[in-house]
Amino acid sequence: MELSLATRTVGEHTVLEVGGEVDVYTAPRLRERLLELIDGGARKVVVDLGRVDFLDSTGLGVLVGALKRLRTAGGTFALVCDKEPLLKIFRITALDQVFPLHPTVDAAVGADSTGSGA
Repeated sequence: MELSLATRTVGEHTVLEVGGEVDVYTAPRLRERLLELIDGGARKVVVDLGRVDFLDSTGLGVLVGALKRLRTAGGTFALVCDKEPLLKIFRITALDQVFPLHPTVDAAVGADSTGSGA
């Protein structure tokens, strides 16, 4: 399955909507797009994984790299994920302790505006 990437703005946040499979073959496209956003000045980034069907360790690595880069730049990074198979991956890897995980984009944006974003 292909990877789809779409960007939109919600308030001060840049939302990257990801769909399809994020794996060793497609993760470089995701990394490239996240770097474009961050290098282009985005400081409040929300990655919406709502349409992602599969996420492997390479994809997780891309997300961790983007989180580190944004934190270094003084930004915030949150994930939108409400699919149990993906949430299980975050729990097993303990990345649910690293990433702010939210069920909706609105929840992610609202959490960041109250200061509880990463």
